[in-house]
Amino acid sequence: MVQAASQRLNGQAEFINSLNVFPVPDGDTGTNISLAFASGAKYEREVTTPSVSDQAEALAKGLLMGARGNSGVITSQIFRGFSKSVQGKTTLSASDLAEAFAASAQTAYKAVMKPTEGTILTVIREAAKAGRDAASNTDDVIVVMDTIYAAAKTALASTPDLLPVLKQVGVVDSGGQGLVFILQAFDEVLSGKVAQDEIETPDDAQMDEMINAEHHRSVQGELDPKDIKYGYCTEIMVRLGGGQQVDRQFDYDEFYQYLANLGDSLLVINDDEIVKVHVHTEHPGDVLSWGQHYGDLIKVKVDNMRHQQEEIMAQDADETPTSPMTDMIEAVAPETAVISISAGDGVAKLFKSLGVTRVINGGQTMNPSTEDIANAINESGAKRAIVLPNNGNIFMAADQAAQVADIPTVIVHSKSISQGMTALLAYNPDEDLSANQQGMEDNLATVKSGQVTHAIRDTTLDGIDIKNGEFMGIVDGNIKVTDPDILTAATKMVQAMLDEDSEIVTIIYGQDASETDAEALETAVMNIDGDLEVEIHEGDQPVYPFLVSVE
Repeated sequence: MVQAASQRLNGQAEFINSLNVFPVPDGDTGTNISLAFASGAKYEREVTTPSVSDQAEALAKGLLMGARGNSGVITSQIFRGFSKSVQGKTTLSASDLAEAFAASAQTAYKAVMKPTEGTILTVIREAAKAGRDAASNTDDVIVVMDTIYAAAKTALASTPDLLPVLKQVGVVDSGGQGLVFILQAFDEVLSGKVAQDEIETPDDAQMDEMINAEHHRSVQGELDPKDIKYGYCTEIMVRLGGGQQVDRQFDYDEFYQYLANLGDSLLVINDDEIVKVHVHTEHPGDVLSWGQHYGDLIKVKVDNMRHQQEEIMAQDADETPTSPMTDMIEAVAPETAVISISAGDGVAKLFKSLGVTRVINGGQTMNPSTEDIANAINESGAKRAIVLPNNGNIFMAADQAAQVADIPTVIVHSKSISQGMTALLAYNPDEDLSANQQGMEDNLATVKSGQVTHAIRDTTLDGIDIKNGEFMGIVDGNIKVTDPDILTAATKMVQAMLDEDSEIVTIIYGQDASETDAEALETAVMNIDGDLEVEIHEGDQPVYPFLVSVE
């Protein structure tokens, strides 16, 4: 069921993305839910027992660590509730299934500070209610699952009536649509409408590639080899019971736990004859020796990841030169790690110039997962951490990462690049986490954030007629202007952001704009108010040709 749902989401990710309310080229709900569920499916595939409890626990753990964006995090909470409800159960009755989905709804609602109806929350609540009603009248698990799926579809169709912005744009809730695809896959497998052998299950290499594709994009060059805690990527394959050094019977938990103490990124997959291991460790020899207690080694692979990273950095040196002094400074772990999330080399450099110690590559089209953020925190070498998401869709994953991180961590809830940079002006390395969080969050309201991008479909939103291909000016999350000409749209947007207290306008141009374009916008802004101070920076960010802040 889980594998079928993952396959369904992977195939429907772009359709779910297309349901984004804003007609901008950054709709990523489908991508987020698909990648989160792929992570959950990967964990579930490693479970060697038929126990529903074990499989649900693995799914919940994988979803948690792979959760990206608000939709991915809420999905992880839905199945966290499911897992807790079925704890200790080998199989599920109709009543068990209904109660598990009821627990899913309760957990999801608790995870959201201000639950909004007309979203994925409505879909899971209505589906769970229908499941409970059905279970009171039948002991047939298939009937209950049919009812849950049917109720989810009905609830999804009602989301535009509950959330006016959906009706205005003419779409259903994208997160709710993702959940409906999951429940559809569950229903089809459970009822036999889709046979197990019809489900294309990717092998481990394919699954790893799918889960990590977004994370790996343009981030390797950012990582200092000295920051790699466990330097040897170690893989072994053991033929159980073979060889001359066998002195233990294979027990999965015992085998796994020993390796878990040797490093991280651990995967252990086995059948009756073979066990495969992947782990990042400082002691590859210990991994090999441990495997020999259970059988003979038929495959061994050890890669020095620090050396690999040095080679990657050497290849990137011509494009992103660094000075010896910079390398020396970054080699010393800070007392407080200040971690920012953004896309674009130029934006990353701006953040580092303001005191950020590490930048996670990501943003609207590449939401980092809970695990990505937690790893950045844990690998910082610092005693405490501050995280700037710079995107409202990353808040929930960041909050979860703070909860599972190894060091005290706070989140400064910056919704944009401009807010993140303004927050950093209040950062004081001599203050404690609480004081810094308060001061930095207080600074968020002192800046107005603008973004220019192009529309990907015709629609009407907040009384504004938007045509496919036109440029839109978005101010603090609201579309304010549209125009076929990018400079005109950007100028109108800045004009809408200005007031009598405005002093500084900062223009960050992205991959789809040039310095000449930015200078033309500067001239237009100065024509509006010649007393303004205008700064121009190259950001290299995707999706948005211009990011503009007004202070």
